[in-house]
Amino acid sequence: MLSAPDAILAAILLPLVGGAGVVLFGERHRNLREAVTLVTGAVLFVIVASLTADIINGARPSLIAYEMMAGLEIKFTVEPLGQIFALVASGLWIVNSIYSIGYMRGNAEKNQTRFYLCFTIAIASSIGIAYAGNMLTLFVFYEALTLSTYPLVTHSGKPEARSGGRVYLGILMATSIGLLFLGLLWTLNIAGTLDFTPGGILAGKAEGPIVGVLLFLYMFGIGKAALMPVHRWLPAAMVAPTPVSALLHAVAVVKAGVFSVVKVLVYIFGLDFLNDATADNWLIYIAGYTIIAASIIALRQDNLKRRLAYSTISQLSYVILAAAILAPISMIGAAMHIAAHAFGKITLFFAAGSIYTAAHKTEVSQLNGIGRRMPWTMTAFAIGALSMIGLPPTAGFVSKWYILSGALETQQMFAVGVIILSTLLNAAYFLPIVYVAFFKAETKVDGHAHVDHGEAPLGVVIALSLTALGTVALFFFPDIPLGLAQSMMAPEIMGAR
Repeated sequence: MLSAPDAILAAILLPLVGGAGVVLFGERHRNLREAVTLVTGAVLFVIVASLTADIINGARPSLIAYEMMAGLEIKFTVEPLGQIFALVASGLWIVNSIYSIGYMRGNAEKNQTRFYLCFTIAIASSIGIAYAGNMLTLFVFYEALTLSTYPLVTHSGKPEARSGGRVYLGILMATSIGLLFLGLLWTLNIAGTLDFTPGGILAGKAEGPIVGVLLFLYMFGIGKAALMPVHRWLPAAMVAPTPVSALLHAVAVVKAGVFSVVKVLVYIFGLDFLNDATADNWLIYIAGYTIIAASIIALRQDNLKRRLAYSTISQLSYVILAAAILAPISMIGAAMHIAAHAFGKITLFFAAGSIYTAAHKTEVSQLNGIGRRMPWTMTAFAIGALSMIGLPPTAGFVSKWYILSGALETQQMFAVGVIILSTLLNAAYFLPIVYVAFFKAETKVDGHAHVDHGEAPLGVVIALSLTALGTVALFFFPDIPLGLAQSMMAPEIMGAR
């Protein structure tokens, strides 16, 4: 049994060891290459999961990997919010790997070894972000995640992939270096530390307009959270293969964004400090605008992956809105939504990739009757859609309930209105897809079905079925993420006035 510090180090290094195995076996031994990916993912999840009970019970194991100078370290600390992110990333990596095998082989994709290698680096970076003990460590792994996913976005090498990759890399690097890094340096100068501390590190050290400016640097510097107007990288990245889209939208990249937002608000600023400073009022309105605007844009998209991309932009801002409400119960909702959105959205992207692999269809207008040929895929899609809308029995209902409760408790009626209106918009752009898939006649060309097909390869169907099941399971058994989220807020609750 590994000690907690050893488990932290193993969780970060293990994916890189798996990546070396991927390169070793390469294209010549693809079965072994993919076996290494699956085994690495399974072992990683076991290591991460082994820390959960202690974290819920109040333990906060820590490890200093490298000390640059006094007070400036590469440091890892496992706390409840990071444990939720690590469990999501490591658990869904296994399912995404199963899906990737079916998808990449089914579509005869090139450069599969590079694909699996970059995935391992991205997951290692995600675990590094999840377990970061200070802003410096988080920043280092945040940048590593951006760089490791760029080759995945440009995987096909086509002009549109290279163009999308430039937008992806340009926006994420510009925001992180131009804004986030500046905020990091300013925080260090003001507070003398970058450590994540319950209750924050800025109380008594920053006041007035400085607090608002710092908050602006962090919120827009964390470009992966996709607040408008720094959201365009996300739809631009839809040129990537569907397993990459799932990685971007559910497993790692956007989750790293909203995770970092919540972590900064709770452990750098602190809820009491922000409440006293009233510096985050604008954030509620920016998040609300992003939720509604992205939902309206999604409603107009015929391309299925683009509709899902704008849905992701909207759903991410639910987390930011919940965090900006500054109520402990809404913070619990924010943490829960990280897990709920991960399972629901990865299911939707898996379904989109399944449709493309089996039927070569990419547009919503092409999906009439497809549920009769692909019942497993479209049933899973329906479950993911219900979770995005926030209806039982799916995980999205649980997280939205907590967010709405926090908005009502603090009498944030703008946030209440946003949640109600966006729920209606979510239903408007998801339910018609489910309806036409199961209840409309299949589109005919010259009196015949356009394409004769069934379900996608078995690996694809297994993966999307597992994530759909997980979306429902989190509704009935939310104890682990809920327990972690409540443990995260314990210091804030005890300090609340």
